[in-house]
Amino acid sequence: MRPTPPPYRIIYNWDGAPHGYDEVPQSMESFLERVFAPLEQTQVGALFWCVGEHAARWPSEALEQLGDIHGRRYEGAYSLTHTENIRLLLERGEDPQAALIERGRSLGLQVYASVRMNDNHFNGAQIADLPTLHHTELTELRRRHPEWLLGSRTSEWFALSWDMSVPEVRRHRLDHVREVCERYDWDGVELDWQRHAFHLPEDDAFRLRYVITDLQRAARRCADEIGRKRGRPLFVAARVAGNLHVCEQIGYDLPAWLEEGLVDIVIPAGNGGTDDDVDVAGFTDLCRPHGVAVYPGFDGGLPGPWVGPEPEAEKDRLRTRAIAARHWHHGADGIYAFNWHAGRENRRELLNQVGSPESLAVTDKVHAATHRVLRHEGEWRGAYDNDRVRGTVPVALKETITGGGPVIYLDVADDFETHPPRALELRLHLQDWVRGDEVAVRWDGAELAEPTLTYDTTGDRHGLSGVHAAAWVRFPLTAGQVKGGRHRVEVILRQRHPQLASDLVLTDVELVVAYSEALAGTLLGSSGSP
Repeated sequence: MRPTPPPYRIIYNWDGAPHGYDEVPQSMESFLERVFAPLEQTQVGALFWCVGEHAARWPSEALEQLGDIHGRRYEGAYSLTHTENIRLLLERGEDPQAALIERGRSLGLQVYASVRMNDNHFNGAQIADLPTLHHTELTELRRRHPEWLLGSRTSEWFALSWDMSVPEVRRHRLDHVREVCERYDWDGVELDWQRHAFHLPEDDAFRLRYVITDLQRAARRCADEIGRKRGRPLFVAARVAGNLHVCEQIGYDLPAWLEEGLVDIVIPAGNGGTDDDVDVAGFTDLCRPHGVAVYPGFDGGLPGPWVGPEPEAEKDRLRTRAIAARHWHHGADGIYAFNWHAGRENRRELLNQVGSPESLAVTDKVHAATHRVLRHEGEWRGAYDNDRVRGTVPVALKETITGGGPVIYLDVADDFETHPPRALELRLHLQDWVRGDEVAVRWDGAELAEPTLTYDTTGDRHGLSGVHAAAWVRFPLTAGQVKGGRHRVEVILRQRHPQLASDLVLTDVELVVAYSEALAGTLLGSSGSP
C-alpha cells in the first residue's frame, strides 16, 4: 500500500505575496512572521507555498532567475519590492524555501511546494507583443519559442500560455518540479493545474488529455524517486476543475491518474474565483476507492456581485461557512484555502471554523444559489468559462405556457434537529422589479404566501431615494420546512408590469440560517423582526 498524507483539516495556499509586504530589504524574520501569522493556532494542518510561476526563486541550474529578464529593472513598484526582497535574501545567503519548511515543521505544519503549471498573469498579451513585453515573470525561453504557446487556439486572454502538447514544454515544466523538489525537504508537491486552466488547443484538449497525464506521471515518478532516496514519501497533490466533466474538457484524465496512482490529494476548485458548486460527492466517489483525499477549494472571492443586505465582509463569511459545511456533508476530507491573503486576525475566525463540521455546526450561514459568472470583455475575459458551469443565477423570469419557472436547488448541511436555529429566512433578489410585477415562489413544491418586499439600497450612494431598481422578496421559514438536505425553489413569473420591456431578473436565491441573536434579529419571524 502506498503511504497516504495525514489529515490536514485545512490546507492553506500562500501565493508568495508576503515577499512584497515589507520595504526592501525584507528580513527573514519579518518574512516568516508574515507567512505564518495567519496560520498559527488555527485548524490549518498544511501550508502549500507557491514557489513561483516561470522563473526560479533560488539559485537554479534548470531555470532562469526571477528578475534577470530585464536586468532587474521592473515594470512597477510592487514587482520591484517583491522580486528584490527575494533576490536580496538569496544574496545574503538566506534561503526562504528552507526557512519556510523549518518554521512550518516547528509549528506542526506540513509544507508542500506548490508549482503553478501554466500560470498566465501576462494581462492578455499576445504573441506579437513578446518582443516588447516588459513583465518580471517573462522568460527568454518564452520569447525564443512563440511556437510553444497556445496563441489563438485558446481563450484570447491566455494566448501566452504554454501548449502542453509540445514535448519540450512538458520537459521544461518537469525540470521546474524536479529541481524544487530535489533541492528542499518538502513534505509534498502540488501540481496546480488550475492556475491557469488553459493547457491545450481548445478544440483538441479532450483528445490530447494523455499529454497532461504524461506530465503528471513523470512528476509522480520524480516524487517517488526522491521519496525512496530520502526514506520517506514525497506526496503529490493536484488542483483540478470543480466538475468532473469540465476536468475532461480541459484535459485532466482523473480516472487514469487514480488508476495509475499518480496523485495523493485531489483539490477540485475554480480557475477564477470560488467554485461553490464543486461536485464533492462525485470526486469522493471516484477518489475514495483509491485512498486519495479530496480537499475542495476556496479562492479569494465568492462568485457574483455583492448585493447585501449584510455588509460585504460579513456576507462573505456567512456564505463561506455554508459552502464549507456542504463540502464536509458531501464527503470532503478537508478544505483548501487559496488566495486567502491574511494577516494575523482577518481570516482567523474562518480558519478556526471551516476545518471541521463540528466547529461549523452552530455558526450563522447563508446557503446561496451558484452564480454563473462570465466575462467576455475587459480584464480576465474568458477566465471563468470553465467555472460554475451549473450556475443557476442570474436568470431572466419569463412567462411560461404551463405556469412553471426556473428551479434552484439549495443544499443545506445543517442538522436542525440537533441544533435548532433561532430563525430561518428564504430571500430572493430581483433586478428591475416594480410594483405590479407578480411573482410566485414554491419551496419544495408548496407555494409560499405573503412575502415581505424591501428595496435593495446597496447601490444608492447618496441614500436619498425611496425607490430602487432591485428588491428583496423575503419569507420566514420554520425548521420543520427546512430539514438538512436538498431543497427545491421554483420562481414563477405570473405577470410582468405591462409598461416594462426589460426582463425581471432573479439574481440571488438565499437561505439564511441564524443561530446568533444578532443575525436572527434582522430576519423575519424572529423576536427581533423589523
